[in-house]
This record gives sequence, structure tokens and C-alpha cells, in this order.
Amino acid sequence: MDADNVPPRRLQPVLDLLSAVADRIRLTASGRSQALDALDWPAGSELLPHAGWQRADVALADAYSPADVPLILVTGDGDFALLAARHPGAVLVVSGAPSGRLRDHALVVDPATDGTAPIASWLQAHGIT
Repeated sequence: MDADNVPPRRLQPVLDLLSAVADRIRLTASGRSQALDALDWPAGSELLPHAGWQRADVALADAYSPADVPLILVTGDGDFALLAARHPGAVLVVSGAPSGRLRDHALVVDPATDGTAPIASWLQAHGIT
């Protein structure tokens, strides 16, 4: 999760939904400390405070593990398009304004306009409930 790239009003509903499955997922987030502190994170979340151009992106890329499991990217940043394209499992992108490159290889949901039902359905379809 890119806490600098997705505003709290879009991110918090997703975090609330993921809290129910926190024991079955690995949640990693990076961004400025202020952005991370503005949210209520599920238990066990790995928060990587970083400031400065691209440092949060690098921290998230370093935390990524390519495995044939579902991946949720909460970002609109096109820098993650190659990761989404090469990920061996299903990919969900949560963003209000995702890069067009992210749309090519993932289902995209905007919780501010679509609500969290599509995310819950995706989680269920991929056995994360």
C-alpha cells in the first residue's frame, strides 16, 4: 500500500475490510510518517515510513515477494505496472486514479465510488475470507 499515493478516504475503508482477514494476509505499507499515522492499520501491518521521491516505492518493491498468491496493490502509481504484469497470481489495484498501465493486468476498484463490495467479492473469489 502506497500511503502517499492513495488518500485516507479511499484507503481507510479498504483497511477496515482487510482487518477481518488480517491473520490471512501480509499487509505492507510505505509512505511519509504523516500519511501512515493518519490511518488505522490492521493488526500485524508492516509500516515502512519513508520520505522523499520514490523511497516509499523502493521499500514496497523490496518487500514484494513473487508468489502465485493474490496481490492487492493500493496505488495509482504506474511504477508498479511491471510488477502487476509479471505477478504470477491474480492482481487487484485499489486506486482513485490508477495509471493506465495498471489497468492492463489487474482489476481496478475505486472504493470512493465503487464501495468495498467489489473488493470483498475479489477476496472471496480468491479464497481470502
